[in-house]
Amino acid sequence: MDFALNDKTRGYQEKLLAFMDECIYPAEPVYAQQLADSDDIHHFPPIMEELKAEAKKRGLWNLFLPNPEWGAGLTNVEYAPLAEIMGRSPHIAPEAMNCNAPDSGNIEVLASFGTEEHKEKWLKPLLDGEIRSAFGMTEPGVSSSDATNIQLTMDADGDDYVLNGRKWWTTNALHTNCKVLIVLGKTDVNAETHRQQSMMVVPLDTPGVTIVRALPVFGYRDREGHAEVLFENVRVPKTALLAGEGDGFLIGQSRLGPGRIHHCMRSIGAAERALDLMIDRAASRETFGQPLSERGNIQDWIAESRIDIEMARLLTMKAAWLMDTVGNQHARIEIAAIKVVAPQMAQKVVDRAIQVHGGAGVSDDFPLARMFIDQRVLRIADGPDEVHKRTIARQELRRRRTSVPAP
Repeated sequence: MDFALNDKTRGYQEKLLAFMDECIYPAEPVYAQQLADSDDIHHFPPIMEELKAEAKKRGLWNLFLPNPEWGAGLTNVEYAPLAEIMGRSPHIAPEAMNCNAPDSGNIEVLASFGTEEHKEKWLKPLLDGEIRSAFGMTEPGVSSSDATNIQLTMDADGDDYVLNGRKWWTTNALHTNCKVLIVLGKTDVNAETHRQQSMMVVPLDTPGVTIVRALPVFGYRDREGHAEVLFENVRVPKTALLAGEGDGFLIGQSRLGPGRIHHCMRSIGAAERALDLMIDRAASRETFGQPLSERGNIQDWIAESRIDIEMARLLTMKAAWLMDTVGNQHARIEIAAIKVVAPQMAQKVVDRAIQVHGGAGVSDDFPLARMFIDQRVLRIADGPDEVHKRTIARQELRRRRTSVPAP
């Protein structure tokens, strides 16, 4: 395994770091003020369109897509350090470069499993950043960490499917530019467990699709919204189907692997920024006649944070390398491991930074409070820690059973 940056990645990294310093960080207070000035919590701040135009001009667009026809053609190992940099300003940078979830995952699904009609109508405008999308999987009535529990029905009726059910935590559904949903549901409850589910493309304005409410997260209402969505006799043509009937679980697994590594790299970026803020604060504040940075416990936190970040980064890079060399399926354990490790690590580092900042750390004057919330949410989003630990434990138990003779 060689994680040294190649010339292509180094070139993108230099351009990205300059974009962050010259455009993204200065835009953060402007973004916040434009949101505050609007009565609509889901208002789209004009600064975002300016940043998107600048990112396109600098060639920092669709970096996550390995397909060179549509994106930068980067491998996971090449993209990972770039995703980390974006994670330092997670609410602005990824969207400014069209590398934000859930659009990135939906773009990959449409590129891999969509028809030519899907690609023309939805993929192209998503690639151009003209529209946004949402992913409807989680449901309020079941434990959705087990996707086989999904209850939304997709019943065939002539040339159509009729959808009935309820989703929630449908991130992006309240974004001003959201136009389409990718929805997971059941087409055949009598099929084998992992062949009951299918995925379909559903325009947000389809009759019968109702956004019931926006769900707050720890009291915050995110601009893009996390919606509860009701589907009542929603009729879509059979051409809305992605891949084939019963392929929903397979598509979901292919979608979530790359998405998880993107999340984890952004978590590492958030931890790096939190560590920088912790160091700067410790150096600028005194207690009882001595700088905080001279206190033994503060130095311990700084050292431990560096160690934690490096360990998480190395494990994440190993997962990226395996995804590139042997494929996502053979990297399942590492992907599961980083999904547990990275958000917990980042949450811990951010928590230390908050403590060093005192009351300022829990205010909106610094990004730390939102960072802490984001990392706590990630321990549930894209599968809770417990599910990923179960995946790892089952593999370990299987390994031992097959390698050790029975007594």
